[in-house]
Formats: sequence, C-alpha cells, structure tokens
Amino acid sequence: MKKVINKIEQSIIKTPEYIKKNICKFKNGLGEKGLKKFQYFTFLIMFLAAAGTSTVVLAAEDPLQVVNNLSNFIFGLIRAVGMIILGFSIVQIGLSIKSHDPSQRANGFLTLAGGIVITFAKEILDLVTGG
Repeated sequence: MKKVINKIEQSIIKTPEYIKKNICKFKNGLGEKGLKKFQYFTFLIMFLAAAGTSTVVLAAEDPLQVVNNLSNFIFGLIRAVGMIILGFSIVQIGLSIKSHDPSQRANGFLTLAGGIVITFAKEILDLVTGG
C-alpha cells in the first residue's frame, strides 16, 4: 500500500505546493490505522455508489424497450446532476444569508431554479409532450 501511496505522491508533481502540504497533513494526521480505515471507508463508498447506480440498459428483447431503458438511464444521470446543483445552490444561499451579500443570494436562487428544472427535466418533458 505504501508503494501505491508513493506513486500517487510522485504523480502529484504538477499540483501546487499548498495541495501537497494539505495531503501530507491529512495523511500524517490520520496515522497508519486511520489511513487504513479511511481507505476502507472510501472503497466502501465507491463500491456502494457503483452498485447503487448500476442499471441494466440493454437487457430486453424488444428494441423499443432497449431505447426506453437507455432513456431512463440517461434521465437518471441528469437527475443526479440536478440534485448536485440543488445542493450547491442551497449552500450558496446559506452563505449569502450569513454574509449579507445580495448578489450572491440572487445567484443562489437562480442556481436553485436551474437545479429544480434539471432535476425534474423528465417530468417537465412528459408534461409538455403529453407522454
């Protein structure tokens, strides 16, 4: 495992110094046991994310069903992006309220509106097309 970490550290040569320092602080602050736990935890999260988002796209005999499955998969990805934008906009609105910045608040609400539209894109298209 140390060889892998050293290779990663060597591949970070092009990154700025402050990022290298923060990575070293993080690694040294965890210690050997903490680093192992962090690695297992990140692996578990990545595995659950991959297992939870995997869908069968092409497993159908009817060609129309294959297209529908692919469409549902793509709209699921679009919904995930919309949820990320929604989360970011809520944080942005909260920070603007804390700092009393009206322009940041306006941007936060615009981002919130865009996130809602992106999240519910499939439902909006179904309403418009009548399907």
